[in-house]
Amino acid sequence: MSNELIHDIIQWDIRNWYTALKYWDNAVTWDNIQTCLELGGREGGLSLWLALKGKNVICSDLREAKMQAQPLHTKYNVTSYIQYQNIDATLIPYENYFDLIAFKSIIGGIGRSSDHQKLQQQVFTQIHKALKPGGKLIFAENAMASPIHQFLRNQFIPWSTYWRYIRLEECHEFLASFSSFQLQTTGILGTFGRTETQKHFLSTLDNWLLNKITPDSWKYIVYGVAQK
Repeated sequence: MSNELIHDIIQWDIRNWYTALKYWDNAVTWDNIQTCLELGGREGGLSLWLALKGKNVICSDLREAKMQAQPLHTKYNVTSYIQYQNIDATLIPYENYFDLIAFKSIIGGIGRSSDHQKLQQQVFTQIHKALKPGGKLIFAENAMASPIHQFLRNQFIPWSTYWRYIRLEECHEFLASFSSFQLQTTGILGTFGRTETQKHFLSTLDNWLLNKITPDSWKYIVYGVAQK
């Protein structure tokens, strides 16, 4: 996979978030997957990845899904595998339909309203409903991480005041209705880079040392696979 393709799929803080993509690639039996849904697709990076595997994908976002994502899919000539649909992740209009549902970095934004954790839980409930029996959820999300992360976000990240970062133990609650799930964590310094070059350098330090010696609760990305 070329660096350009990886960049187009992951889109930001590439080295650390790419860890999730590599994990999913090995954790899913892809021959059993045909119908897929990407939630909160934005530019449609995960839809691109799935379409390049020859899967049929609905690329969705809350609004303007096609306008945001189709240019990237056209670039890679995979639009024949992809449909576009505006979908609220808390109200997915499908039941027992998909072999696989994927998302990256959407739960924090969904938790910005007054209902917070309740709405976040509702996303996982809706995903469970929309998956076929035995279907898979693959996801990566921004975790609360260490007190230092929390302090620096409040100081320097404008949207941190309304973004509800999830705690690692909450993931176990969110996924309780699934028959099985596996969770992984990564990332300590990578998020502090102001440019992609800085993020790449700091993520190298994460992978070389810090991911190995720090507790999971300090890491800012939680990712995994769950089966209905």
